[in-house]
Amino acid sequence: MTGTTRKSMASGVLLQATALAAGLLITPALAADGYKIGVVEQQLANPFFGKLQAAAVAHAKELGISTMTAESAVAGDAATQVNAVENMINQGVKGIVLDPANASALVPIVKKARASGIIVVTTNTSLEPADAADASFETDNLAAGVLIGQWAKAKIGANPRVALLDYDLSDKTAKARHDGFLKGYGLTEKSKEIAGTALTQSNVETGQQAMENLIAAHPDINVAYTINEPAAQGAALAAKRAGKKVLFVSIDGSCAGVRSVVDGTIGATVMQFPANMGKLAVDAIDKAVKTGEKPSGINNSGTVLITDQPVVGIESKDTKWGLANCWGE
Repeated sequence: MTGTTRKSMASGVLLQATALAAGLLITPALAADGYKIGVVEQQLANPFFGKLQAAAVAHAKELGISTMTAESAVAGDAATQVNAVENMINQGVKGIVLDPANASALVPIVKKARASGIIVVTTNTSLEPADAADASFETDNLAAGVLIGQWAKAKIGANPRVALLDYDLSDKTAKARHDGFLKGYGLTEKSKEIAGTALTQSNVETGQQAMENLIAAHPDINVAYTINEPAAQGAALAAKRAGKKVLFVSIDGSCAGVRSVVDGTIGATVMQFPANMGKLAVDAIDKAVKTGEKPSGINNSGTVLITDQPVVGIESKDTKWGLANCWGE
């Protein structure tokens, strides 16, 4: 073994050790031209984030690009992501796919990365301001809300008594979905058709609790919008136990959510596509690196209404299609 070879191996071991200490993973081999990118996700225990990262890494491999990956430890954990991006800058990546845990806290490190010539593309949600990154690939949550609102209005007909089960409306995604549902249904915050509102933590438990409280206060509720499918599943359980017939609608498109449409727990949901986000982000970086043409703007990664109760004039797919295209387990 030559001295040069030993130095090269030592350097590689040191690089790997440094990255691992920062919570990163470097794929074993670089692409032929030494081109690598970083993929920074939120906590991978969430199947949405896991699907997004897996799709980005797999597509990068198809294109001959090596990857470094990192994830936030818990929801809102921007500090880990900041450290990961700093490490990636030091490792000389050409681009970074970032799913920001906090829309504003990541802005300074993203500016530093871009000042170093690195293409930064966000996924799932954009930074604040959005143009702090080169571009974003994400669900048009306003459009998703409009779709589900239009469908709910068409199905419920006369005398709607609407419940809104939201997540913290200071969250951009939650606010866009909420506003979209109201717009699609033709309501405002002050519409008399709205029986009651409640905040959830986007899970089954708080969805159930919120719906129990709403039904106790407003027993005439007959249609409910929910921030996501777990909240809808919990709310539907509350309605069932109370002996109330309520039409539930939601947004996400997880496999578990689509199965809830199959069994009638949820009337319809709007599917989003995390795999598309990852692939589109990698393609945008690859094009920028190879041609110099940088991506820009907020780009919709797709929304599809999933229901087995189609409405004339509202485009949708059935649950068979939904199960073939869903994400999660």
